[in-house]
Amino acid sequence: MTLRPALFLLIASLLTGCVSTGDVDPMRTEKGRNDARDAYIQLGIGYLQQGASERAKVPLRKALELDSSSADAHVALAMVFQMEMEPELADQHFRRALSQRPDDARLLNNYGGFLYEQKRYQEAEERYQQAAKDNLYPERSRVFENLGMTLTMLNKREEAKTYFERSLRLNSRQPRALLEMAVMSYEDKQYVPARNYYDSYSQISAQNARSLLLGTRLATIFDDRDRAASLGLQLKRLYPGTPEYQQYLSEQ
Repeated sequence: MTLRPALFLLIASLLTGCVSTGDVDPMRTEKGRNDARDAYIQLGIGYLQQGASERAKVPLRKALELDSSSADAHVALAMVFQMEMEPELADQHFRRALSQRPDDARLLNNYGGFLYEQKRYQEAEERYQQAAKDNLYPERSRVFENLGMTLTMLNKREEAKTYFERSLRLNSRQPRALLEMAVMSYEDKQYVPARNYYDSYSQISAQNARSLLLGTRLATIFDDRDRAASLGLQLKRLYPGTPEYQQYLSEQ
């Protein structure tokens, strides 16, 4: 993480009072404490991004010692505990963060992702709906995509389809929305749109078992035997023990 040396330097200078404007200890000023808090948070996030969750806790704890109400520190700790499969602790810190910033779309989207991971789909939908209200949020297309996935799990197919379409209107390169729209179009026997969605998905994302099965089906529909065989071989080689491969065999 290239930012870490600079962050260490900033923290060290704040804690030792090394400032060029005089002998005032920066930790005695609100700005100095806030700068140190933010530096600790960034250091913790840097560790988290490297997969070093245990090391991330140290600077994040120090950030909370400086500001126990810091939403950024709480959400970073929530993600640490989410990574460490400690859902109760993760939930606590997400809620602490939201108590400070209840309308933060990024935070709501992250919390929705945690709830989805925990199969708490109804709660995830509520958080995503809150996040979607912010029409200036730059990742709104992803919120819509997440809403579509959640509604799919809640068996609300038509609502899910609407949100996938809204996601793609904002960003035509959302892979999960493209694949889900391809699958839904195929199920509705709308084969040309299904192929278009599938081809767009294939251009930007690696194949998985679900997409390979759909690809073989579409290739068969359009009488592209070589492509159907190629995708079938990939499915066999990469995902031999999956339900998708068993389904593929049953359709041959």
